[in-house]
Amino acid sequence: MVNPCALVSSCHLMKTVSRTWVNGRCLTYQQALPTQPVPTLQHTCERYLILLEPFVEVDELKRTKQLVQEFLKPGGVGEKLQKGLERKAHNTDNWLTDYMVQTDYLDNRLPVVAYSNNSGSFPRMDFRDEEGQISEALPADYLGGKPLCMKQYSQMLSSCRIPGLETDSVVFHGKTSYPSRCITLAYNSQFFMLEVYNSDGSPLTVHQLCVQLERICSSSLETSTEPVGILTSLNRDSWSKCYDRLIQDKTNKEALSAIQRSICVVCLDKAMPQVPDDMYTRCNVLQMMHGGGSQWNSANRWFDKSLQTLFYLCWLFFCPSGAFPVCHLYFFLFIYICLLFGNSKKLEIMESSTVPLPTPQKLHFNITADIKKAIEEAKRSIDKIVQDLDFSILSFNHYGKNFLKANKMSPDAFIQMAIQLAYYRVHRQHCASYEAASMRLFRQGRVGEIPSTSSASVAFVMAFNDPNKKTVFGHFLGLQHQATEKNIPMPDIFTDASFDKVFDYRLATSQVPSKSGCLPCAGPYQYKTYDICYTLLKDDMTFVVSAFKTNTENNSEELKKAVEDALLDMRTIL
Repeated sequence: MVNPCALVSSCHLMKTVSRTWVNGRCLTYQQALPTQPVPTLQHTCERYLILLEPFVEVDELKRTKQLVQEFLKPGGVGEKLQKGLERKAHNTDNWLTDYMVQTDYLDNRLPVVAYSNNSGSFPRMDFRDEEGQISEALPADYLGGKPLCMKQYSQMLSSCRIPGLETDSVVFHGKTSYPSRCITLAYNSQFFMLEVYNSDGSPLTVHQLCVQLERICSSSLETSTEPVGILTSLNRDSWSKCYDRLIQDKTNKEALSAIQRSICVVCLDKAMPQVPDDMYTRCNVLQMMHGGGSQWNSANRWFDKSLQTLFYLCWLFFCPSGAFPVCHLYFFLFIYICLLFGNSKKLEIMESSTVPLPTPQKLHFNITADIKKAIEEAKRSIDKIVQDLDFSILSFNHYGKNFLKANKMSPDAFIQMAIQLAYYRVHRQHCASYEAASMRLFRQGRVGEIPSTSSASVAFVMAFNDPNKKTVFGHFLGLQHQATEKNIPMPDIFTDASFDKVFDYRLATSQVPSKSGCLPCAGPYQYKTYDICYTLLKDDMTFVVSAFKTNTENNSEELKKAVEDALLDMRTIL
């Protein structure tokens, strides 16, 4: 099924979310949030035809218009699917979220490494002194004075993706009757359950945590243990078959359950080879995304876990099936700010408990010959990904959003046009492109996609190269699922070749608002695409461009340079 992933009609609802720090409990306004409306079928189809114009010839557009007219006929299949979707919207908090998670993540059979998981970093911190612990509740997010949905924050911790044949599932243990009191500590490609609460319910102090970490590091010198974690880097069907074999053994099943139920995974990696300062950030991006390969830290991960952290680098990486990546970054930002500006007086009353700490529990796995064979396959697979995935980072210091606003330009629209201009200069053709945008103004809203290529953007690119936005629509994904659920043959409008052209994205872009120097990173969600994450600050911008090297049509370094040139050239207009 082609995934136009929630094309949404209301333009003002697609603004990229920024954060305002306010007092208030996380879910205070949750029930007061509006539910996400279903756009009218007429409006959706009109916007679809507008999106088609840059990609099809006149005859093909004429044929598609006929299919659209057939789809819109009173009493026809389009009306039937629309009514089914409206009923779903009436009976659920959000008609789109489950469809989007299922299609974008759980049904995707590619490895989560590089293709699905994302990561982000914050400036390096000095941990020479013991830092204060966090006791405040997570503040509510606001946009333009309106509260945003906070549901995803409750799905980050104690959650995990579970492999399955054809489709995966996600389990959330944080709100169960007996939530886990442990984090999973990954060290030397082995896994330990570290309880982070004292018997009275108080969190362990920093000193207590250090004692427990020293115990783990001194007890995991064994190197003959099979690196089970690397299995999570396999394509989903292969990992699913291994998973089903593993859980046939009681010891394995208990170990897997412990990881899935744990609060999060903290990875203590072995040191990577030293690199020059100008390569430091790029190498750490790659280290975070995949661990460096089977000879380094790729087995020191559980890639299915919703949240994993590498605190010594101040990096985190996450599986987005549980929550939208921006929420992970905001959550980690909250931790980061509390560590930087935490109340030092709290340290004075956090004395180490005199009660002996329980020894961290090492997880054991019984590995059969077929599982060992799968581990070797996973090593080869992850090493290929490591060799193939490429990132290029552009730190653009010539101007930022203040300059663009002073010239009465939308900073994000300006950046989107620069990216399309850069792509055209590299590839000499236009492509379907989208920008991710938050839908959290609605209850249980996650993310939508703004198709940013239009006749107007194509005309701009061509005019700019001549030497002499936000308009999106959409609920096709919901209509497709309605057809599937009701056993209705897929309408011709969705099987038409033109439909694929509109949503065959070659550029996936996402702005991540940040005031702290966050560096967001994501791999291409398909082999043929680029991914561009960017942050836009007052006087500068940062772009992270990713692509696969073996796709010889794409070149992340060349596109990065083209983005820089486009931004400089477009400044001359102003």
